[in-house]
Amino acid sequence: MQLIPVIDIRKGIAVHAKFGLREYYQPLNTPLCSSHIITQVINCFLTIHDFKIIYLADLDAIIESGNNEILIKRLLQIYPEITFWVDSGYQRQPSLLTAFNNYKIVLGSESYSDNFLSHLDLFEKNFILSLDFSAQGNALGSKHLFTKQNLWPPKIILMTLARVGSGQGSDLDKLRYYQQLNPKVEFIASGGIRCIEDILALKEIGIKKVLLASALHNKSISSQAIRKLEAKKYPE
Repeated sequence: MQLIPVIDIRKGIAVHAKFGLREYYQPLNTPLCSSHIITQVINCFLTIHDFKIIYLADLDAIIESGNNEILIKRLLQIYPEITFWVDSGYQRQPSLLTAFNNYKIVLGSESYSDNFLSHLDLFEKNFILSLDFSAQGNALGSKHLFTKQNLWPPKIILMTLARVGSGQGSDLDKLRYYQQLNPKVEFIASGGIRCIEDILALKEIGIKKVLLASALHNKSISSQAIRKLEAKKYPE
């Protein structure tokens, strides 16, 4: 099981995501990290564990009010040992950031309507798809992305925005449904993680990667718990 910390970026700073209500996100200030400076947030995560992947959501790009590309480029240079999964909203073609070996593009369904699905062909499935669900549980963006499996890359995030920062636990039913729909795809959980028991519940149904933030920021998942998880010291 691999844990992947999430950082939501807006106007160059880290903000605290909750329920997917982006207009209300506040500058980050948590028990783990009292700073909203992105490098300091990353360094705080690294005090918990030597994370190899970090997920970045460029909220300005996602809501089409600018972008944080210069900042993200700097992060790629500062932390070459970390692979950054980056959702920068709608992209017509691969970003120049693909020149960095530690950059992986995430394309979210919420940013793509049916009219723009053909643009995905340019990425040749060299991306991670995020299937996004609203606070009401509705599929966001092109409905074809949720049903046409020929469009799917090898890795898919199931992003349940209603559970982000909610402490409600993962949507296990949704994960099971998509796993049964296509067992060859690696589905990645996101939203609602509260504690190590939630991680173990995901592990039990075959999930190997999970995105999380709040459980790390409020210190409900410790360094010791992560080490035990990676060493497979929890009962199978």
